[in-house]
Formats: sequence, C-alpha cells, structure tokens
Amino acid sequence: MSDQAPAQRETFDADNAVARQLPAWGEPRINGINRIGLWSLYRKEVRRFFKVQTQTVWAPAFTTLLFLVIFSVALGRGGREILGVPFESFLAPGLIVMAMMQNSFANSSFSFLSGKIQGTIIDLLMPPLSHGELLAGIVGAAVTRAVLVGCAVALAIFLYPGARLVIAHPWAILWFGLMGSLMLGFFGLATSIWAEKFDHNAAVTNFIVAPLSLLSGTFYTIDRLHEPFYTISHFNPFFYVISGFRYGFIGQSDIAGHMEAGAAPVVWAGAGLLGLNVVLALGVFVLLKSGWKIRS
Repeated sequence: MSDQAPAQRETFDADNAVARQLPAWGEPRINGINRIGLWSLYRKEVRRFFKVQTQTVWAPAFTTLLFLVIFSVALGRGGREILGVPFESFLAPGLIVMAMMQNSFANSSFSFLSGKIQGTIIDLLMPPLSHGELLAGIVGAAVTRAVLVGCAVALAIFLYPGARLVIAHPWAILWFGLMGSLMLGFFGLATSIWAEKFDHNAAVTNFIVAPLSLLSGTFYTIDRLHEPFYTISHFNPFFYVISGFRYGFIGQSDIAGHMEAGAAPVVWAGAGLLGLNVVLALGVFVLLKSGWKIRS
C-alpha cells in the first residue's frame, strides 16, 4: 500500500495541472494565430462582394467617371489649372481614393449588420477565431475591395480624354490609399457593431461619410475656403488622405496651404493617419471583445 500512495498522488497532481491549464467553462482560449480560420473568413468576405462585382466594383467606377465628366465640363473649361496641373488631372486622384474609402466602409459596415438582422451572426462568432483575427479578416476584405475599386476607377479615368494619371511618388499612392482604406474599414466595422438596422448604417453613410469625403478638397484646394471652414477642413482626416494620395500623382499638395512646402507636411500627415488607424483598430477591438450589441 505504501508503494501505491506516491503513484496515486502523482496522478492526482497531474490531473490538477491539466485542469488548471484548461480555460473556464464557456471561456475560449486560442493560442497563436488561426491561419486557416483567418484565411477562410477573408475568402468568405471577398467572395461575398465579388459575386456581385457589377454592383460592388464596376458600378463605383462608372459613378466616379460621371463625377469626372460633370465637374470637368462645368469647372474645367478654358484650360483651368490647379496646383500647376489641368483640372482633370487634379480631380482624378481625389475621385479614385474617395471611391476606395467609401467602398471600404460599405464592405465592412455590412458584415456584422447583415448577420444581426438575418440571425446569421453566429456564423462569425462560433468559429475558433480570436477578436483580432475577426477584425483582421473583415477589414482585410474591405481593403481588398477598396483596392479593386481603385484599380477599376483608375482604368475608367485612364480611358477618359483630358485626364492624365502620371505617378510622381509611388510611396504616397500606396501609403495614403492603404491608410484611407483601413480608416474607413475600421469605422465601417464599428458602425456595423453599433447599428441595429440598415437605416442606421445608411444614416452614417449619408450624414458622416459622404459629407466628409465630398467636403475634403476632392474638387478644390482648401486655400479657397474662408474661415472658419478653412480651419475646420484641417480636422477632417479625409482631407489628408485625399491630398496625400493626390501628391503621389501630381507631386503637389495643399496640406500645408502652399505649394512650396515640399514632402515634409505629407509625411507628417501620413504618420498622423497611421496613429489614427491604430486608435481606431484598438477601439474596434475593444468593442468586439466586450460583445456590445453583438451578444444578447
């Protein structure tokens, strides 16, 4: 009997050690990155919008081309130039990145909202995905849609006579296009968590996203604005995305208010957008982890 006691004690201690390693009942514990799950979620979100690519990719390109035609005819007559380039060449980059941001928002804002309304949100919450992986998969698909829309819009503008897309600084195009798409991807996901019906999503689109994008220097330089609108425009993050993205094409920007400022203000704007995206990502991560308006 004395020989069996230590063995039983060791078995008991081993069972307790295993029990301590297990998570509490109902509490998920995921170690590492679930690459297969993250890739599956990303593919699901991409295939969802790509099945209706006429509406999600090519329709925005056609709508943006109409903007270019209308404004170039109305305001671009007589060889008008802005920032040293023809009006059509000034307008084109802003239209491209504006379409990218709007469609990034549209894609990520639909994910959770449609699941909550249709009762299929359990398909997003039950798989063994961490909150960070859920965030990365949805926002990654939104950025993918934004890139595809940007390429489609650029192709449409390239075929439009009078507009020239000459790349001056590729890094600015890539950086500000990515920052703008991420910013609206995070904001769209936060909107889908908050919204309870499609009317809420439409309200954010119509009263926040659309005004901020249209009143951000897409069709003009902000030095034409009087106070207080000139100062207010500098608090609009859309303005920095559009001006920085335009800088990548024409080599000029109105971020500092004058053409001779060089690349320094553009670099600082890019750094500021990175900080803003980090804050947005952390905020959305906290919302997902809290389960606010997701678990009922």
